Amino acid sequence: MSQEQWESLCDGCAQCCRIKLEDEDAGALAETAVVCALLDQESCRCSAYETRSIRVPDCVTLTPEAARTLTWMPESCAYRRLAEGRGLPDWHPLITGDPESVHEAGASVRGQVLSEDAVHPDDLEAHIIRWVTP
Repeated sequence: MSQEQWESLCDGCAQCCRIKLEDEDAGALAETAVVCALLDQESCRCSAYETRSIRVPDCVTLTPEAARTLTWMPESCAYRRLAEGRGLPDWHPLITGDPESVHEAGASVRGQVLSEDAVHPDDLEAHIIRWVTP
């Protein structure tokens, strides 16, 4: 698979841009409704995609290996689904031909999150949620 083909698997849900909190004692992750400041919340795309790993050192670059091992990726993520031998969901833009289909299906963060710029780091726990995707 070429790099362009790999990149096209991203459905634009931006769920991977949500900030997660780790309970260091239990090793459990909690999901929040807070996203990286670099996320354009309307398009659900990174506003600094090419330099994101420099600007946000914790930002994950998804590779086929990472897709197989990052269990915090959402169940609906195309990278994770393919790594697990499942197909793309019916609403995926590569299936529908429409980049808005991920939003129409309710699978994206559009309209459901806050930027980390709007939340004090000490208040992140107040934004823990259980995210459900179609």
